Amino acid sequence: MIADLELVRIDGKPAAVADACVPVLERGLHYGEGLFETLACVGGQPRLLERHLRRLQLGCERLGFDPIDAATLAREVRELAAGTSRAVIKLLLTRGAAARGYALTGRERTRRISLRYAWKAEDPARMEQGVRVRLATLRLGENPALAGIKHCNRLEQVLARREWSDPAIADALMFSRSGALVSGTMSNVFLVRESKLLTPLIDQCGVAGIMRALVLEIATANGISAEECRLEAADVAAAGELFLTSALMGICPVCELEGVRRAPGPLTRALQQKLATRLAAEASRGGADG
Repeated sequence: MIADLELVRIDGKPAAVADACVPVLERGLHYGEGLFETLACVGGQPRLLERHLRRLQLGCERLGFDPIDAATLAREVRELAAGTSRAVIKLLLTRGAAARGYALTGRERTRRISLRYAWKAEDPARMEQGVRVRLATLRLGENPALAGIKHCNRLEQVLARREWSDPAIADALMFSRSGALVSGTMSNVFLVRESKLLTPLIDQCGVAGIMRALVLEIATANGISAEECRLEAADVAAAGELFLTSALMGICPVCELEGVRRAPGPLTRALQQKLATRLAAEASRGGADG
């Protein structure tokens, strides 16, 4: 993946990709004490930038970081995106370097790291025909204090991703310890049941995705019944349609789950079209969120 890494900035200063480094006392390294956002950039513009920054600010509030300088972050992301046809920008905030131990000294200074990766065009067949998905064996721990934010401790997702090596499988659906459907390892999930759009409630664990929120907004604006609620394995099995969302993929139908074929349905198709229209309108406004 480092071959795809094009640019690095640390605290706003350019760093050579091969030599970029942070202090060994960085709390993000020791404790996973940090937050990150992954932004899709198309035509030199970052998508849904303001939404990503709002979630980042929420994460800062939860973890007790200093408030973000949204204007500085937005400018930096736009500078990294400028001149690219397609790119992925990963923005990280960490607590910074400190003495040994969990307790804070009050001298920590939030560190920001920005990385730009090359992003090849998505295979249109995935969006049209759908992707294969499995069920993860690993169960997510429940901790409402961290639910919703995109913090840097992704060990559960790393372990879940180790469960398969077949490149034809795009993701795995994950459940919590109490049996609630939460998300994919790197995506949010939606079900369609009796023409109603359902997605797991992210109140005990999991990430409240940027694209997830946008899809819920689009559904509501178009008179589509949508609900965040507790869902379990039986709901997945009974769903008429199933699709994944993320900031990079948008809306991706699931065409197979645990070897059982599924056909992308009409509501999924309608939402794909409406999302494409929404993102095109945003692009025409210079990347400003609608």
